[in-house]
Amino acid sequence: MKSGAVGTSLPHESAIGHVQGAAPYIADMPQLPGELIVDFVGSTFAHCEILRVDTSGVAQVPGAIAYTCKDIEGINLFGPIIKDEVFLAETHAHYLGEPIVVVAAPTRELLQQAKKAVRLELKELPAVLSIDEAREKKLFIDKTIKMEQGDVESALAAAEHRVKGEFFTGGQEQFYLESQAAYAVPGEGRELVVHSSTQNTTEVQKVVAEVLGLKHSDVVCICKRMGGGFGGKETQAVMPALMAAIVAQKTRRPARCQFDKDTDMMVTGKRHPVKSFYEVGYNSEGRVSALKIDYFSDGGCTADLSTSIIARTLFHTDNCYNIPNLRATGTICRTNYPSNTAFRGFGGPQGVAAIENILEDIAARLKLDAYEVRRRNIYEGENCSTHYGQPVKNNVLPELFDQLYENSGYAERRKAIHLFNTSTARPPSALGEGMGVRLKGLAFTGVKFGISFTTKFLNQGNALVNVYTDGTAQVSTGGTEMGQGLYTKVQQIVADELGIRFEDVRVMATSSEKSNNTAPTAASAGTDLNGNAAAVACRKIRERLVEFAAKLLDCPTADIEIKNGEVFSFAPHRPDGHLPPNLGGGRGGGERRMTFAELTQKAWRERISMGEHGFYATPGIDFDYTTGKGSPFYYFTNGACVAEVSIDRFTGALTIDRLDVLMDIGQSINPGIDRGQLVGGIVQGIGWATAEELKYNDKGALLSHSPTTYKIPNIQDIPDDFRLDFFENKLHDFNIRSSKAVAEPPLMLGMAVFCAVKNALSYLSPGETVGMKLPATHEEILTHIESLMDRRNK
Repeated sequence: MKSGAVGTSLPHESAIGHVQGAAPYIADMPQLPGELIVDFVGSTFAHCEILRVDTSGVAQVPGAIAYTCKDIEGINLFGPIIKDEVFLAETHAHYLGEPIVVVAAPTRELLQQAKKAVRLELKELPAVLSIDEAREKKLFIDKTIKMEQGDVESALAAAEHRVKGEFFTGGQEQFYLESQAAYAVPGEGRELVVHSSTQNTTEVQKVVAEVLGLKHSDVVCICKRMGGGFGGKETQAVMPALMAAIVAQKTRRPARCQFDKDTDMMVTGKRHPVKSFYEVGYNSEGRVSALKIDYFSDGGCTADLSTSIIARTLFHTDNCYNIPNLRATGTICRTNYPSNTAFRGFGGPQGVAAIENILEDIAARLKLDAYEVRRRNIYEGENCSTHYGQPVKNNVLPELFDQLYENSGYAERRKAIHLFNTSTARPPSALGEGMGVRLKGLAFTGVKFGISFTTKFLNQGNALVNVYTDGTAQVSTGGTEMGQGLYTKVQQIVADELGIRFEDVRVMATSSEKSNNTAPTAASAGTDLNGNAAAVACRKIRERLVEFAAKLLDCPTADIEIKNGEVFSFAPHRPDGHLPPNLGGGRGGGERRMTFAELTQKAWRERISMGEHGFYATPGIDFDYTTGKGSPFYYFTNGACVAEVSIDRFTGALTIDRLDVLMDIGQSINPGIDRGQLVGGIVQGIGWATAEELKYNDKGALLSHSPTTYKIPNIQDIPDDFRLDFFENKLHDFNIRSSKAVAEPPLMLGMAVFCAVKNALSYLSPGETVGMKLPATHEEILTHIESLMDRRNK
């Protein structure tokens, strides 16, 4: 029985507002007098020279205005790591739709007229639209990075089996429900308040200030909530913010900019497509002795976060598996697409997918059960370390794998599926003797996901907590709410740290005014950083209040307890043998109490501070990119999934029959919210692995730019038999309330479905590998069914 808020499945703090449609987003903010609506005119080519920009016609549209790069008062250059991105294109445009002119007008009708009045003269230039073409032309962003352990070449030469291959993982659209949006309101002098749908209020504040020629202190960025983010609003929320801000700055009028869904999908970055080339050595039991793998990601036209993303791909090349000789390199290709950016998993999924695909192929070649191959390669014990030198502490992977293997009935289901796929008693089909219409597959994959930003300085959080004289509290942190439940978890932490009721804590909108120099809400570290910072602030306040309460109740501080808004002591007597008075109308005897509100009233009258700033920096992490060695992660979140699928051999249609998931997330702060995050992450991973395919034409235009052409998973794609359980990890006794991050790790378990598809298709040509690309769409599956059947029939 939980005595406090932490550990309880309390509803999301905005749940009622979401259901009622009452939770406001940027588009719901009331229109202010004089407000302008903002949009842009962009390049019509993926790569071009800008010969002439004519905005004179905009003046003929009532109330309309237009701005180009010449109107920028600051520096038309920014970037979170490498400053190589412009706000408004100057001499060249490098992707289709790149903003060249910002246009604003009082109404949407007038705005469309103003956009049509802009005249651009552009000269189309050759565009690079694939990883292979960028590799051929040696068009790269930054330098190649490497991580290595052991003697890879010698181990490959000595391996019993040695295989080369390549693997492609496609991109993925974040598909947040609320498109990129910002609302800028000018204040006194040069002040500017920007309401932004962003995961990073500090980044928006900083970029807006620097591009518009302002001081950081002139700009306040506020984010109450987002309608989803998934990494797509970590850096790329700055574009609509800049568009709204330049109009507000120039006109001194409120300005609102929100992309429609088609525009958003066409001009914003996505998960990085990655092509990997590998060589792997292993023995007849499937034990991997060496792996050499080179990753090439499609970074788009500028760096954005690509350097950190490819690094995390390398960090997660091992996933759950101990490969004694491993060399991984990562190179970012420059192409003429919008700059690709963060997406849930931040490069980790591409690394996990590569090794899981390799292990599945090894099992197929050796005609072994892929689970056995994975289990033989898993990290065992406490004395192992990763290829980048981090010890795998508190390792529960073997126990987690074994528990899910037993609880899912894997062995029995494997036998049943083998019998189903090979039974000669089944009626013949057009595909061959003894082959029915359906084919079934089963796969078991895992995840070991490192938690922390791999850039050390980002691992910091701050919070402001204010306690009021009615016993309630407000908390502000640098963490942003995008539906993931961060605000709710912070509310629970603050309630328990102060000893008050959950409903007496209010989490305020994230603001750069209250929380300065913050890290983005990303890397699954939102609760770790901001929850810890809030707890630090609460403990300072509570310490002062406990000391004051001990004086009031005339007892040692150790005897004071504060719970559920009540302050009490069970100290039996004072040193002089007399009972002190019941200050709060307590029950008499040895128990004395008052309400928390009464305590705060008295503390205020005694001039005791009840406001605090808390700061937290993640301890014990560091990494040297020069040597490729260090411990970049505070801990690992682990999990495993068993996926069972059926495939229609005539259409390639995929059905997920059952999912069994076991996750190690420590002690959950909110089991209900965590369960939702886990299920959502897995389903999003399944979408990436099986359905969500980005289609472009030969001019670089995205064709799949709406819900009608881009297929995200729907309710029918989720199996009726979905079993999710939490692994009891008694070794994890640190971090805020002994919890672990949950947001990103489950996404990689979607690979279980991809591997289950490969397992099913392996029955069509035993002993051969199935060289599918990711995602395994129905078309991709059907193509490989036809190819495998052709080989079988030769």
